[in-house]
Formats: sequence, C-alpha cells, structure tokens
Amino acid sequence: MIINVPQMPWYGDTELALEFPDSWDVTTCRMSGQDTPKIGDKEIRAAFDNPIGTPRIAELAKGKKDVVILFDDLTRPTKTAELVPYVLEELKEGGIRDENIRFIAALGAHGVMRLMDYVQKLGLDVVQKYPVYNHNPYENCTYLGKTAHGIEVSVNSEFMACDLKIALGGLVPHPTAGFGGGGKMVLPGVCSIDTILANHGGLGEMSEDKNMKLNAWGNVEDNLMRQDIEEIARMAGLDVSVNAVMNLSRDTVAVFVGDLVAAHRAGVKVARKHYATPVPAAAEVVVANAYAKANEAAIAVETGRKLLKEEGGDLIVTCNIPEGQICHYLARSFGKKIGGRLYGVRTALPERVKRMIVLGPYMDRVGLDWLGPQDQIIIINSWPEIIDLLKQSHGDGTKVSVIPDATIQYFPQLERGKTEIFPAD
Repeated sequence: MIINVPQMPWYGDTELALEFPDSWDVTTCRMSGQDTPKIGDKEIRAAFDNPIGTPRIAELAKGKKDVVILFDDLTRPTKTAELVPYVLEELKEGGIRDENIRFIAALGAHGVMRLMDYVQKLGLDVVQKYPVYNHNPYENCTYLGKTAHGIEVSVNSEFMACDLKIALGGLVPHPTAGFGGGGKMVLPGVCSIDTILANHGGLGEMSEDKNMKLNAWGNVEDNLMRQDIEEIARMAGLDVSVNAVMNLSRDTVAVFVGDLVAAHRAGVKVARKHYATPVPAAAEVVVANAYAKANEAAIAVETGRKLLKEEGGDLIVTCNIPEGQICHYLARSFGKKIGGRLYGVRTALPERVKRMIVLGPYMDRVGLDWLGPQDQIIIINSWPEIIDLLKQSHGDGTKVSVIPDATIQYFPQLERGKTEIFPAD
C-alpha cells in the first residue's frame, strides 16, 4: 500500500510516497476540507467588496497617508502573493500613493526572513516596488500601556507610525491561540519579545519543564491568550484583517476580510469544520506528516501522539523542508543547556510515545530540541529504512494512522477529553 502526503512547502510542493506492507491495517486521516477547490478572482473580490464589520479598504484609505501591510512568514501556509494585488488595488482606489506603502513580516519571535523568503511570500514585483521589513522584537518597539490582564504592551514602531494598518494571514488551527489570523498578526507578530513572553508564558498553561501545553486547538471562546491577543491588536490600531482558509495543497478556499474579531470569527465558523478530522481507532504506529508548518514540527508531534494506543506506540514524524526547523528566540535551544526564556530541556518522550523516529535528511540534531529528548529520537534518512526498522517489532495487522498534515489538522473530539468542546455555530 502506498499513501502520498504533501511535502516541501515553498520548495516545489511535491509529494512523499509512504509505502506500507499490504498486511498492515493503514488508515489515512482526512480532514473534512482536504480537497475543497481553490477559489478564484470572483470569490476573492467579493470578500474585499463586502468586508465584515468594517468599510472597504478603499474607503478606510481615503485621507490616510502611511499604510502598513503585515504578512506571515514561511511557518504559515498562506499564499499571500495571491491576495496582495487585491489590497493594493483597494489602496489605489482610496488614493494611496505607492511610496506610502510598506510591508512588515510579522515574525513574532521567529528568525528573520531573507530576500528569497520575501519573494516566496509576496512575489518579486512587490519586493522590488515596495519596502519590505523584518520585525525586530528586541528593538524599535513603542510602548502602549497594559492590557486588562496586566501585560505590558510594546509594538513595532514602524507599524505604529502608520495611520492605516492591514494584516494578511492564514486562518489555520493553532495549539494555543485556537486559530491563526486576526489579531495574532499583531501579537506575537509585531510585538516586543517581552510582550510575547508575557502572553505566551504568563497566560498559556505551562508544564513543569516550562514547555507550553498545546491544548487549545480550535478554542477561541474561553481562551485567555486569544483575549489578550485581540485586546493588544485593538490597542495597536489594526484596521483590517484578511484571513485565508486553505486546503491540503495550501490553496486558498475562502477569504474573510474586515474587523480583526468579526471577520476572524466568521472565518472560524468555516475553519472549524474545514480542518476537523474524524478520530480513527487507536494505532500502534502513527505517521504525523508536517507540511503546512513543516518547520514547526513540534506541532505534528502533539497532534500525532494523541492517536497512539494508551499503552503507547511508535510516532514517525516527517517534516521535509530544506531550511529545517525555524529559529524561535523564546522556545528553542541556543546551547547544550541554554535556550530561550520558554525553553526547557526535555527529559522524556511525549505521553504515549514509546519511540520517536524522524525522517531525514531535513532534520538536524538541534532541530529535535522541541520534539523531545535529543538523545531519545532516531533520525533515519529514508522511508524504506524506517519501514525495515518498524517491521522488527510490528507484524501482520499492525494498525497505522497517517495524518497528511498534522500541523493544521485537528481532532475536536480529542481536545480536553470532551466529545464536543465548541458551541453550535
């Protein structure tokens, strides 16, 4: 049996063929919207013509001078270049001159983007016509005050200097903020490292070793982290949020434009059903493919481990992307015993995982630092070699679950141990 899963986002978007013994019981975990068709110009234009909770961008632009457009980095699957022309068209209609438009990569605590990354996200024409900046969370941030939860807020000064603020982001499930997009483009996107730390470390549930528990998939209603995200985005003056829902090929299947909360919530109603995945029978082997966020493979680990039998099993992580795992200034290691302020050395494999195997060659030793204990994870550079190893301890009838994209798929029935955790839409 051969199952193809997507790989190499931003680097060709190819497929990886996973071949299993015919005698094994293999289930592919398909999300509801996996094959939803890509939308075209008519549907995208309709979203911009009929924003949710705000006037059109063209109307908001009238009388304004300086415009900033936030966009997410390569850890997010958003095909931003397809949406940018619609924003620029609106700005032109509103009387904004090209020299008064700039873009900022909403990196949060991630490492910087390079020219080749900008081109992937925005297209060469945009990069050569408009200034595009990295966000620096350590400098050039303007203090705005405190949130209701007492978080001190500092936001990118270039962003704050503009009088029309727009964000383009992907609306995909997120393990701590519920879903991406909306106000999350501001926090953590363009906030200071201290503000990001206060939100991620102070409001997120933390385990004893300082690693955040990733247990808020799809939950935006009673999510303290989300509340602070949206309060800070309001404080910073985000005017318009553009949110894209994507299928398994990263194609845009829906767009929600407008107010940072109202448009986001409208999108969440669709996204919850779109990314939801039925829970298969508990497996002895789980293959958690990281695709949309291949450079944040820790998310795939958290998703995949839940599908293993209670007594445990083998977790195989595939995360093929040449750049490897993203630099994260708060969560990653920067030495054998040191790391960012939310980093904690892992001493045990995640719950239910008896053995973790990572497919190479696009994984290095340090890249394992947020997957589990580096000395307990096996890197194997070919799929046939992985199968050969598995055959040594698994025979006929072995139950296997394959998650085509364990970084954006989620299993609502598994979250918080409840059958249903979301109110009816």
